[in-house]
Amino acid sequence: MSDVVSTPSRVSAGRFSILAKRIRAELPSLTDYGAAIISATVLVLSFPDFNLWPLAWFALLPLLAVVAHNHRPWRSFILGWLFGSVFFYGSCYWLTYSMIHFGGIPAPLAFVLLVPGAVLLGIFPAIVTLLLALALRYWGTAALFMTPLFWSALEWGRLETTGQLWNAIGYSQAYHPLLIQTARWGGIYLVGFWIVLVNSALAYILTQRDKRAWVISAITLLAVAAVTIIAARPYETDLSSIVLAKPDVVIVAVQPNVPMDPISDPKAVEALIARHTSLSANALDEWERKGQLDNARGTSVDSDWAKDDSATRRSAIPRLVIWPESPMNFTYGGDSKFRERLATFAKKNNASVLLNSQEIAPNNGVYNSALLINQEGRLVAQYDKIRLLPFGEFVPLPRWMPGAGLISAMVGDFTPGTNYPLMAMANTRAGVFICIESAYPAIARRFTVEGADVLINISNDGYLGPTAVSRQHLANAVFRAVENGRPLLSVTNTGITAFITSHGQIKDATQGFEPMARTWGISSVENGQTFYTAHGDLFAVGCTIFSLLIFVFSFKRQGDAVAN
Repeated sequence: MSDVVSTPSRVSAGRFSILAKRIRAELPSLTDYGAAIISATVLVLSFPDFNLWPLAWFALLPLLAVVAHNHRPWRSFILGWLFGSVFFYGSCYWLTYSMIHFGGIPAPLAFVLLVPGAVLLGIFPAIVTLLLALALRYWGTAALFMTPLFWSALEWGRLETTGQLWNAIGYSQAYHPLLIQTARWGGIYLVGFWIVLVNSALAYILTQRDKRAWVISAITLLAVAAVTIIAARPYETDLSSIVLAKPDVVIVAVQPNVPMDPISDPKAVEALIARHTSLSANALDEWERKGQLDNARGTSVDSDWAKDDSATRRSAIPRLVIWPESPMNFTYGGDSKFRERLATFAKKNNASVLLNSQEIAPNNGVYNSALLINQEGRLVAQYDKIRLLPFGEFVPLPRWMPGAGLISAMVGDFTPGTNYPLMAMANTRAGVFICIESAYPAIARRFTVEGADVLINISNDGYLGPTAVSRQHLANAVFRAVENGRPLLSVTNTGITAFITSHGQIKDATQGFEPMARTWGISSVENGQTFYTAHGDLFAVGCTIFSLLIFVFSFKRQGDAVAN
C-alpha cells in the first residue's frame, strides 16, 4: 500500500526536478549578465552628456557574443531585457530631476520610481535578442547579420506602441553630420541599422574566428563606409558652396530663461514679460545697425549686402521674433491686456511674433498652442500641439479610474490638436511644432509634405534641469532637419537654442540657463523632398515585414524538425 501511495509523489518530484533543470538551463550565467550590463553601460556612454559617440559602433558586441554562444530563446530574452532596462535607466536618469526638485520626492524614491518605465521599454531589446536566438538556431552564426533588421523593426515598433522613440541608437551620432546623412533615405531607423550592422559584423568575427568570417565582416564594414561616404557627398558640397544671399526673413530667437518655479507675484510676471520684449527689441536694433546674422544655411557671416546697405533698407526685411514654450503660460485669447501689449510691440518693431499660448478648445478644453501675430498685431495662424506628453499634458487613464481626476488636476489635461497649418512669413512657410514633438518623425515630415521651407521647434526643458536632456532633445531636432532636408530653428526657454542646417550642422548654439537672443536669416530654398519625406517609414516597415517572415519561418523549421 505504501508503494502505491509513494509512486505519485515520486512522479511529481521527478517532474519538478526536470522543470527545475530546464529553468536553470534557461537562466543566464553571471558572465552572461555581466556582458549584457557592459553592453548597456557602454551604449549609455555614447549618448549625451557623456558624448563618447564612437562607442555605439561596438557597444552591442558583448551582448551579441553571449547570445550567439548560447542561443536559448528565453535566456536570450532575459539578457536583452536586462540590457534594455539598464540602458534606458542610465540614459534617461534625468527624469528624476523634476520629481526631486519640483515634486518634492526624496531622491532615493525618485530613482526607484524610474525603474518600472525602464523595465517596460527594456522589453523591446529583449524581443530583438529573442528573435536573434531563434534565427541563430536555424541559420547558424550568420544570423547575426539579421540583427539590424530586428533592431530597426523594434525601434519603429517602440514608437508605434508606446509613443516614445527617445534615445534610439542612431541619435548617438547626431552631433556628427557626416555619419547621419542616410537619414534622408530611411530616417533615424536607417542610421541605427548601420550601427547595429557594424556591431553584428564584429560579433561575427569574435564568434567564428576564421578567415571566412574576417572576409565577410570586412566586406560588410567597407560597404557601410561606402554608403556613408556616398550619402555625405551633398553635405560636403554644401560646406564648400555657401551662397551669401539676402534673407527673406530675419529671425530673432529669444531664450528668456524663465524660472521653473510657479510665478504668482505680478511684479515678477511683469519683469519676465519685459525680459522677453527687451531681448527681442535689442536684437532687432542690433540687426538694423550692424546687419550681422546667420545666413539661410546657418553659416555665421557678416553679409556684404548687409554691410553696404542702409539700416532703413534692412529694417524693411520681414522680421519674426520667436518666444519659446515656457512657464509664462500666456493666454493670448483670454487676456486682453496681454493682447494689446503684444500688438503694440509688433507694430512698434515692425515684427511678427511667434509665441506659445494656452488657448480655448472645445468642451471646455485647453490647447497648447503656437500663435503667429503679424506686424500689425493681428493673430494670423495657430497650431495646436498634437502629440501631448503623457502625465505632463494629459493623463492616459480612463476618467472613471480612482485618482485619475486628481492626477489630471496636478499635471494638466490638454486637448490634442488635429491640423498642420503652415505659418507664412513673406515668401517663406514654416512648420511649427512644440517641445517633445521633435521626437516624432511624422510631425516634421507632415509639415514638410505640406510645403514647409523651414521647421521651428519651440520648447522648454528647464523643468529637467542642467542635465543631458537638452542635448538629447537637440539630437532629435537634428535628425528631423536631415530627414526632411530643411533647416530647423530650435528655440528654447533655457537652452539649447540653435540653428540647425538642412544637413544637421548645429550653428550659433546658446549656453544653457542664460537669457539671450540669436539673430538668423532664412530663405525659401528649392530643396525638393527627400526620399524619407516622400515615403516616410518605408524602410522601418520593410524591416518589420522581414523580421516577421524570419520569425514565422523559424517556427516552421522548428515544427518540421520536430515532425521528422
